[in-house]
Amino acid sequence: MLSVLILTYNEERNLSACLESVRWSDDVLVLDSFSADKTVEIAKAAGARVLQHRFVNFAEQRNFGIEQGGWKHEWILHLDADEVVTRELHREMLSRIRDSEKDAYKLASKLVFENRWLRHSSLYPSYQVRLGRRDVLRFVQVGHGQRENLLPERLGTLNEALLHYLFSKGMDDWMEKHERYSTDEARNFAANLAGRPLDWRGLFSADVLRRRRALKHLSGRLPFRPAFRFIYMYFFRLGFLDGAPGFRYCRLLAIYESLIVQKIRQLRDKERAMKK
Repeated sequence: MLSVLILTYNEERNLSACLESVRWSDDVLVLDSFSADKTVEIAKAAGARVLQHRFVNFAEQRNFGIEQGGWKHEWILHLDADEVVTRELHREMLSRIRDSEKDAYKLASKLVFENRWLRHSSLYPSYQVRLGRRDVLRFVQVGHGQRENLLPERLGTLNEALLHYLFSKGMDDWMEKHERYSTDEARNFAANLAGRPLDWRGLFSADVLRRRRALKHLSGRLPFRPAFRFIYMYFFRLGFLDGAPGFRYCRLLAIYESLIVQKIRQLRDKERAMKK
């Protein structure tokens, strides 16, 4: 009744737990970006199908999986290898897609850092579309992430969340990823947001996705952006209630913002130099 698509690249540390959490599905496809570790062997040993495709971005990878996956079921759950599906989420998904009038569903994830769920400093609940009909849902790339191609009225929202073990491969892996992500975010801001008017109404919208996007656009124009990010997350979003892990995670977010700001400046300097 429900298929599962898992994106992987060198995920031998994470994949077993992810696969174990979706043992209920008879149609699991691991879409691998030519891993150099034992990811493929682990997937095959667990009974999952494996398809390999060169990674360009998340949207293209997910769309390739949808179109080339040879799926058994109409509904596909989209996962990363460091995510785990709880029993409660599984039950809710089955209940909601039965005779559903929606084309896709948004769901949140619970970020686990230093063995603690960061309820406050992770902006929980922050939603992404991860469950959709294979013939309807497609993704477009925005920054380092992806966005759905559907109108808001075609989307539903699930109450239960994924567990996201973002730091399961260590701090070096997180820093390496966010070095790349900051480049994508800077390019996206320079290309799509720098000249656009702010969505002031979106800042107060009941639509969580619209509100998050409006805040992201606003933050890109603020002075002292890294410091503001830390203050906002640690104090206004109550990150201090997450204890020492919350403090350390908020500091990491400020470092990430610093990378984005520096790269936006580099792109602007390059643009000015080309105009001279």
